[in-house]
Amino acid sequence: MTSDTPVPPTTPEEALAIVRSRYAQPTLPDGTAAPLHVHEFDLGYLVYATFPPTTDAAGRPQPAPPGGSKIVVAKDTGETVTVPNYPTEAAVDLYRQQRRQREARGQDPRQ
Repeated sequence: MTSDTPVPPTTPEEALAIVRSRYAQPTLPDGTAAPLHVHEFDLGYLVYATFPPTTDAAGRPQPAPPGGSKIVVAKDTGETVTVPNYPTEAAVDLYRQQRRQREARGQDPRQ
């Protein structure tokens, strides 16, 4: 029997397991699973998929498709929050900002 109460992760591997248990696995164009990476920071773990660069018919590099998200797993609660698919440090900064705003409003930052 599994619990709906999140368990705080203590390692990047545990954070990755939490994400894999709660979210669909992104796939590459050939249908295989996209590699997931974990970036640890003071408040949590940022988990995100990476995709190989694409080229056009002439071999010129193409920009990454827009959209997507990254997932933060909070170290203190194990809860997950999605953030936009920004560069790693920008996504972490956004999470910190959102958490500070919740604290300033008197909300538990873990909610």
